Amino acid sequence: MTTHHIEADIKVKWPEGQSAYSPGTPEELILIAVDLLVKDLGSDAARNFVEQVFERYKEHSTPA
Repeated sequence: MTTHHIEADIKVKWPEGQSAYSPGTPEELILIAVDLLVKDLGSDAARNFVEQVFERYKEHSTPA
């Protein structure tokens, strides 16, 4: 399995305020992305979106 290190500075602004994130791993990045997606679309629409993304990788095998 490949190890990735992410260097990112994410700034998010919305009417209620703003947030800043600095993920260092793919896992931290996806948690931030899913959180923002749910806040933007709601949980049902976000779940549907993520399911569509996973559908693209349906035939790819998972690493052992």
